[in-house]
Amino acid sequence: MPDSHLVPYLFTGPCPCRGYLGTQHRIRADREVANFGRVKCVMRNRFSLLLACTLIGLSPGVSFAQSKGDLLIEKPWARATPPGAAVGGGYLTIRNKGAAGDRLVGVTSPASARMEIHEMAMEKDVMRMREVKGIDVPAKGAVELKPGGYHLMFMELKAPLKTGEKVPVTLRFEKSGEVKVDFSVEAAGAGASHAAKHGAMKH
Repeated sequence: MPDSHLVPYLFTGPCPCRGYLGTQHRIRADREVANFGRVKCVMRNRFSLLLACTLIGLSPGVSFAQSKGDLLIEKPWARATPPGAAVGGGYLTIRNKGAAGDRLVGVTSPASARMEIHEMAMEKDVMRMREVKGIDVPAKGAVELKPGGYHLMFMELKAPLKTGEKVPVTLRFEKSGEVKVDFSVEAAGAGASHAAKHGAMKH
């Protein structure tokens, strides 16, 4: 269809995918089908990236990367907990873009009385979990906190973590200081059932 049949609509605010894409997008509505709710999107460079941007912007519960200095906090999430649960698990990826290493040394959240950094590892064919004082984040590298490995523990929860909620957490680093992050709460079945097994782990 020729451009003369299209009405241009130009984004005047910042693009929701800014940081992933430095391209200006233009959306044109087709006059002939506008009443049917169809929209024709035209991007000057890559249509597929615009589509990905749109999906990210419309998807609830998506955790966007948060940064401070050389540190980038990616995909922070926590598992939903049942009523009466005393603990919950938190997970994320910490990426260090700098030339010097850093170290995660503390975590706090208003959702629990305290938070701890834990590690799960096999020792003589027995899965053991222990609290650690910190986690090194190498220069030009990353560390992933995930079920079955390093992870964060919400201790003495003040209320259940409910799917769809955002939980504020403050990460404290040895060099970068405090980084405030919002954790997305996902369904209880996400990943390994760590919180349910916490009491059964040997410390």
